[in-house]
Amino acid sequence: MEQLKTYENYPGCIIFASNSVSLAIYFIGAFIISKIGLIWLGLYLLYIVGLEIRLMKGHCPNCYYYEKNCAFGKGKISSWFFKKGDPNNFTKNKITFKDILPDFLVSLIPLAVGLVLLILNFSWLILILIILLVILASSGSGFVRKNLACKFCKQREIGCPAEQLFNKRG
Repeated sequence: MEQLKTYENYPGCIIFASNSVSLAIYFIGAFIISKIGLIWLGLYLLYIVGLEIRLMKGHCPNCYYYEKNCAFGKGKISSWFFKKGDPNNFTKNKITFKDILPDFLVSLIPLAVGLVLLILNFSWLILILIILLVILASSGSGFVRKNLACKFCKQREIGCPAEQLFNKRG
């Protein structure tokens, strides 16, 4: 099997593309949630910020890409706020679908809200945004992970609990 090239620091174009998908999901979700009120929008945005902090505090300091540009640029950003952890802790973590459910809720909550909005008062804009959200959260995120992020990741070679969860062999 041919050894793929890994990046010490991901190029800016990959960081931009990876974050564009995530930000599009966040913005579409925020727009849909805003239709039920600003308080709900504020709670949704706080939820997203909380998830990002959880990631950058709990995982990034232990990652190979700490102080470097990972596919999402978060290794470098994390180093501005959190001290370096132990890289051995990264590979020791076991991730289950229960652990990543909060990440899925970023898309599932606005999807549910959007569907209710469609039932109560049909809107082509909301329908189009729901379709875009589903495409970005499934195929878009999958494309980024498979073709831009994980494929060239040094941490994946060392050991990555998410890679182990999503790419179970045999």
